[in-house]
Amino acid sequence: MTTAREIMTEGAECIGAEETVLEAAKKMTRMGVAALPICGTDDRLKGMLTDRDIVVKVLGAGKNPAEVKAGELAQGEAVTIGADDDAAEIMRTMSEHQVRRLPVIDGHRLVGIVAQADVARALPDPQIGDLLQALSAD
Repeated sequence: MTTAREIMTEGAECIGAEETVLEAAKKMTRMGVAALPICGTDDRLKGMLTDRDIVVKVLGAGKNPAEVKAGELAQGEAVTIGADDDAAEIMRTMSEHQVRRLPVIDGHRLVGIVAQADVARALPDPQIGDLLQALSAD
């Protein structure tokens, strides 16, 4: 069975928990991504920051993105997937937590990101439909 390591996008870059949301937005723009992992000074994953988080929790709330720290938007424990977990586990985790991107962890080290599109490319057609339906359900 296909593993996270086989379908992930490697080289995921973190935004430091102490860096500002403005710095995160610039990094997202430069990299052409809609989400960044948030890493602490201990180099451990603290959460994910999405472009939607920036719009809703910072701009929409009237906060200054040059003053809000990325770590302030990390909520609870980050939802992750192990590098050797299979596609079924990836789909279950995405569905259960209603997320479209999962940081891939090998030990405690961030090694990549698996996005919904990565999973869709790796799965047979019927499973793709199941995943999309599960992530679209409210």
